[in-house]
Amino acid sequence: MALVGRYNSLQVVKHTDFGLYLDGGADGEILLPNRYIPKDTPSQDEDWLNVFVYLDSEDKLLATTERPKVQVGEFASLKVKEINSIGVFLDWGLPKDLLLPYSEEKRQLSAGDYCVVHVYLDKRTRRITATARLDRYLDKLPATYSVGQEVSLLVAEETDMGFKAIIDNKHWGLIHKNEIFKYMRAGKQEKGYIKELRSDGKIALSLQPIGAQASSSLHATILDKLRANGGTLAVSDKSEPQLISDLFGVSKGNFKKAIGALYKEGRILIHQDRIELV
Repeated sequence: MALVGRYNSLQVVKHTDFGLYLDGGADGEILLPNRYIPKDTPSQDEDWLNVFVYLDSEDKLLATTERPKVQVGEFASLKVKEINSIGVFLDWGLPKDLLLPYSEEKRQLSAGDYCVVHVYLDKRTRRITATARLDRYLDKLPATYSVGQEVSLLVAEETDMGFKAIIDNKHWGLIHKNEIFKYMRAGKQEKGYIKELRSDGKIALSLQPIGAQASSSLHATILDKLRANGGTLAVSDKSEPQLISDLFGVSKGNFKKAIGALYKEGRILIHQDRIELV
């Protein structure tokens, strides 16, 4: 049986004028239309192709080599393409738009909005469906991350404390306001780091490496920018926090520590309005 809403490696069983038929096991033969057949596909049967399987507008299984923006079981930020009496339709990169039923909305949406959703397979219809009610699809088991571990983040929503983000497609985490030194919005994908694993199960996140790893990374970034700019940068420990954030994505305090350490190592000079490579 083919995995609907996911990538499958399927064997070619038949060539026709309008496409290839692939072996879908218990689902029978699945059509890969000509427009999706890679140019370098061998002409003989029994070859295997990596395809995405979904339901077409007539609810028939169809294969494509196009890459959707999200698979079943994943989270993504998708743009609202159309709203009608059936529900909200999202652009996920395939000809048939992805349905977000009204019952699965968390807030009222308009065409052009972006919405963070989870994609699941409706058990009754096998239709690929989106939901904005994310909690039920996140891992309820205790997280096993370690402090300082690098993780992938999908920023989901803003709160009074900062931004909630989905960690590695599994857990909720929070980026506190004092950890944000660049423009942030729901839907952004970011590289992050585990800052704290609290006893209540909540996870605090950082957008910067933690501890010694942070210092080493920032030192390298400063030196790289200096070299790329001819050995001088118009920023110093007297600069405005926003300028430092724009250039390095870190707080003024962390920047001052970094350039102070580089100065002590004899690698840079610090002036009132600039820093220079020695």
